[in-house]
Amino acid sequence: MYSFNIGMSISSYQRPTSNMRFAGIDASEAANPAAKATMLCSGHIRVLGQAAQRENPDSRISLGEASAHQLLARYAHGVHGLGSKDAPMFFRQFWERPLPNSAWELLQTTIDSGCDFGGMEQAVFWQRGEGILHERGSRGEAVLAGAMAWGKSGILVSQMSALPACLYVGDIFDKNAAAIIPRNPTHLPAIWAFCSSPEYAIAVRRIDRALKVTNSTLVKVPFDLVHWQKVASERYLNGLPEPYSDDPTQWLFHGHPRHAEAGTELHVALARLTGYRWPAETDPEMRLSVEARARIAEAAALPEADADGLLALVPVLGERPLADRLRAYCAAAWGDSWTASIEATLIAAACERAKDKPPKQPTLDAWLRTHAARQHAKLFHDRPFLWWITDGRADGFTAIAHYHRLTRANLERLAYTVLGDWITRLGTDPRAEAARVLQAKLARILEGETPYDIFVRWKPLEKQPLGWDPDLDDGVRLNIRPFIEAKVLSFDPNVKYTVDRGKDVASAPWFPVFNGERRNDHHTSLEEKRAARAADEAKHTASAAGE
Repeated sequence: MYSFNIGMSISSYQRPTSNMRFAGIDASEAANPAAKATMLCSGHIRVLGQAAQRENPDSRISLGEASAHQLLARYAHGVHGLGSKDAPMFFRQFWERPLPNSAWELLQTTIDSGCDFGGMEQAVFWQRGEGILHERGSRGEAVLAGAMAWGKSGILVSQMSALPACLYVGDIFDKNAAAIIPRNPTHLPAIWAFCSSPEYAIAVRRIDRALKVTNSTLVKVPFDLVHWQKVASERYLNGLPEPYSDDPTQWLFHGHPRHAEAGTELHVALARLTGYRWPAETDPEMRLSVEARARIAEAAALPEADADGLLALVPVLGERPLADRLRAYCAAAWGDSWTASIEATLIAAACERAKDKPPKQPTLDAWLRTHAARQHAKLFHDRPFLWWITDGRADGFTAIAHYHRLTRANLERLAYTVLGDWITRLGTDPRAEAARVLQAKLARILEGETPYDIFVRWKPLEKQPLGWDPDLDDGVRLNIRPFIEAKVLSFDPNVKYTVDRGKDVASAPWFPVFNGERRNDHHTSLEEKRAARAADEAKHTASAAGE
């Protein structure tokens, strides 16, 4: 990992001549301070012409050999990405709301290691380029860059660490990754072969060892077009790969559980059973490979989702326990290859991926009660779209709710119809008391009195949700808070309600802030919100009357 580097230089105060030379030792490749010290004492001293350094990109001083090849900048543009000074307001994981949606655009971002397609995890509140983010950009509170690359094919390079690269297919991308767009589209395979090779990062780091490399620097490296064209022609006989992913955290994912990455299959099957669908499944215009389209068609033929997205682990309202329903769904997805042993294999794979010990009894019921909630939250970056709502008893009531479908009506159904049926069935069973406590907590969430309210930092008081009325645009971390406060979740995702980074953008004008901080740890009472709504309505009425 690259962080910072220290250079020591000795210079003379005199006008240089054309034949002046300088000497240097490059100790940057040494692994630790001791090795660097040894290299400085006994390393190879290079002597180079001083005037020739002017020929380097930006006249950078380099101890490397000069290259006879043209810079990559002759063949491609290095394009800066979009950024906002208030990311929690404008950026989401794509699974936090149904997509496609007219207000949101898919966003490509950084990757940890090189791959064909990656970084496809987020969405941006773009509003067709005509909304709040555009206004912020006009005030210098957002960087609305990257448009020259949108809709084009290229390479996306993560600008930190080892500069991993993946293919870029034209979506909006963020400021932590830069798009390399060929001036001539026919050069894309050769440029991709270069940028995806170890030689590319070495070449960039030879001229810039900063923690973050700029988009312009990424194309200021020598590029042997003829050589890399030959490499590409041998490596990509049928052309570059078309967009495809088996990773459910990528919006390219086709949605079929049997073909999902190892350890995610059960999570995909469960999500589909609740009614969740991936953007690739619902956007017919998304650029995808033939194989991805075939997987989507195969997934579409699987059994329909639950009617309301509320899946009780216990048998209620005439429905089978969730483990039985999930098992049947998997049997349909795996077809003739499904056997009794696959269930335990899938549970073991899910636990191995999450670095969990498998349950003592590797059954779906045990996994759903003990491991699945945490694994789902961690798989989806602590922004879960499935919520395990429980009375806290290992033998008690737990239901999985699909957050997108958890409207006020559905939460009422969960609290009074689904849970009510469970309480009625229990009669005098001791478990009924825990269920009644859960029912009371859900009633308080429905009412929305502090501390079971939803607070959205960037919204005026009159626009704050009144009771359980979540706006999916506000994201999981804000909307899940009443359930965390009520302590009714099997696993609380790692969400901090403290201060968002940055002080340059004010919160809602009415909100009491300190030193301009973007504070989230706040509650608003129903009385405050109702009064604000009444005042707002009166203001609009008076304005209309004046017109």
